[in-house]
Amino acid sequence: MGMIIVFHLARREQLSSLLASPERVTDFLRDTDGEDAGLSEKRLDLDKAWHGLHFLLTGTDWGGTPPLNFIVAGGETIGDVDVGYGPARAFTPEQLAEISRALDALGSDALRQRFDPARMLELDIYPGIWDRDPADDDTLGYVLDYFEMLKPFLRKGAERGLGLILYMS
Repeated sequence: MGMIIVFHLARREQLSSLLASPERVTDFLRDTDGEDAGLSEKRLDLDKAWHGLHFLLTGTDWGGTPPLNFIVAGGETIGDVDVGYGPARAFTPEQLAEISRALDALGSDALRQRFDPARMLELDIYPGIWDRDPADDDTLGYVLDYFEMLKPFLRKGAERGLGLILYMS
């Protein structure tokens, strides 16, 4: 068990509905059977790589500048319904498009240059594995693999005019 970040694509109407009736968010997020026509592959989780990726994107533990700080900040909180570790956050289709463009402008090589295991340990970047021997455990590769999954997932959502719900579970 551990903390993971989950990304869930949603239509604009769904976002509006959930913001108006936050008590429905838990049921919405649990619906993984693909009821939404055209929204197959609507979920992606970053496993425990989320905080390391946030650090590589922003150089901070919990801060940073939009849109690259989206993993831990931004969007609109969907009420006060706890869906794991606090409430979910909603990003409009326009915000998702901006996030996607910002990620597409970055490559793994740029993030590789930002990898600083000592600083990540000092900032207590979850899950605290950054001092492992790269010969035994490729922690940077773990984070970059998720980055390379996240980019096309968000790009496809943005191309389809979808928004995003993000939550920690």
